[in-house]
Amino acid sequence: MSQKGAQLDLDSISCSICLDVMKDPVTIPCGHSYCMGCIKNYWDGEKQNKKESCPQCRKAFTPRPDLVKDTMLAFLLERLKKTGLLDVERTETQKELEVSRLNIQKRIQDREKYVKLLEEEEKAINCSANKAVEHSEEKYTELLTAMVTMRSIMKERIRVQQETEGNQVRAFQKKLEKEISELKSRDAELKKLSQEEDLNQLQQIYDSLPPLSGSTDTSSIKPRPLGYFEEVTASVTKDLNKLLDIVKEGWSGIALALSEVDMLLPKPEPRSRAEFIQLSRVITLDPNTANRRLLLSEGNRKATATERQQMYFRHPDRFDVHTQALSGEALTGRCYLEMEWKGLQVCFSLAYKSNERKGHQDPAAFGHSDKSWSLHCGTIYFALWHKGESTAVSGPLSSRIGVYLDHSAGVLIYYSIIDGKMIPVHKVQTAFTEPLYAGVGLHYASAEYIEFIKLHEVL
Repeated sequence: MSQKGAQLDLDSISCSICLDVMKDPVTIPCGHSYCMGCIKNYWDGEKQNKKESCPQCRKAFTPRPDLVKDTMLAFLLERLKKTGLLDVERTETQKELEVSRLNIQKRIQDREKYVKLLEEEEKAINCSANKAVEHSEEKYTELLTAMVTMRSIMKERIRVQQETEGNQVRAFQKKLEKEISELKSRDAELKKLSQEEDLNQLQQIYDSLPPLSGSTDTSSIKPRPLGYFEEVTASVTKDLNKLLDIVKEGWSGIALALSEVDMLLPKPEPRSRAEFIQLSRVITLDPNTANRRLLLSEGNRKATATERQQMYFRHPDRFDVHTQALSGEALTGRCYLEMEWKGLQVCFSLAYKSNERKGHQDPAAFGHSDKSWSLHCGTIYFALWHKGESTAVSGPLSSRIGVYLDHSAGVLIYYSIIDGKMIPVHKVQTAFTEPLYAGVGLHYASAEYIEFIKLHEVL
C-alpha cells in the first residue's frame, strides 16, 4: 500500500472529535464513525437539546441510536496496526513535527541572540552616556570654576584699584583742605592787620609773618563723571562676548555629535501632525546675516523685503548682495519647521554656516552650491534647487510650507500645509556633513515676506 493510500486510510479511520485513530469504532445512522467513548460523551453533553445529532453533518436522531461496535472497522484498524502502516504515518508526522520544532527552536535562538544583543546594547548605551555626562560635568565644572575664579580676580583687582585711586583722591583732598585752612587763617590775620593805623607797625608785623606753604598744583585734576572704569567694563564685555560666541559655536558641534550617536534602533519618522509639532523648533533669523534690504520683525522670526536699506552694522556674516538671511540656531538631530510666505517668489533654504555671503557669485545664492538646499516657492510652481540644478516639485501649492529634517539619516521632507493637513511634496535623501541653518531669500521689489511659525502656540 502506498504512503498516499495510508494517508487516505488514516483520514477515514480518524475520529473527528478527538482527531486520533478511532478506538472501539461505532458507526451512527448517518454513516459517520467515531470512537464509542467520544460520541457517547458528545451526546451526553447535548442532553439539554433533547436531541442527539452528528458532530459532522448535524443530522438529528430521535430517539438516541444504540451504539454498537463496528466490527469491520475495528478489524481494519487491527490489521493496519499489525502491518505497521500506522507507525509509518506516525513516523512521517513525527519527522514533520521535528522539522517544525527545529525551525521554531532556530527562531527562538535567533531572537534570544538579539535579546542578548539588545541587553548588551542598552548596557553600552548607559555606560557611554554615564561617561559622557561625567566628562561633560567635569569640563563644564572646570569652565565654571575658571569663570568664578576670573570673576573673583577681576572683582578684587577693581576693588584694589578703587581703593588705591580713592586713597590718592582723599590724600589730595586732605592736602587741599589743609591749604584752604591755612589760607583762611592768613586771610583773617591780614584782615586784622589791615586795621592797624601805624604804618611802621603794620610793615613790621607784615614782614614778620611766616611764609605760606607751597601752593598745590590743581591742573592735574580732571573729573570724569561715571567714566573711571568704563574701559574695563567695555573690555570685559568684549572678551566675554567672544567667549560666549565660542561656547555657542562649540555647542553646535556638540549638538551635532549628540544627534548622530549611532543607536542600534533607528527612530521612525513622525506620522501625525501632533508628532511633527512635538519636534518643532522656534527659528529666529540672525540680524548679523540679514541683507540690508530685509526688515526683521516678530522677534526676528519674520523677514520682509523692502526697497529701503536697513541701518545694519557691517558684519562679515552679512549677505551683502543677495537678499538672504540665516537663522541663529543650528539644526541637528530630528526637527520640524513651518513657515508662511507671500510674494511672487521666495525661497526657504537649509544651508551650512560655511555658505558664501559676499558678491554676486552663484555660491552665495541659496541652492546654487553643494552647501544649501533651497525650495523656491512661486505662485505657479515649486522647485528645489541644489548645486545650481532645479527639480520640479509635484503636489499642491500652498502659502504654508513645512519641512522635516532628520540630520543623521540625511532626510529632508517638504510638505504643503492646507487646512491643517500635511501633504508631502518632495523628499531629499543625502548625507549632511555640517549642522544646518534655516535660510530665507526674497526679492526686495515684490513686498514679499517669510515668517517662521511658533507651532506650540498654534497647537
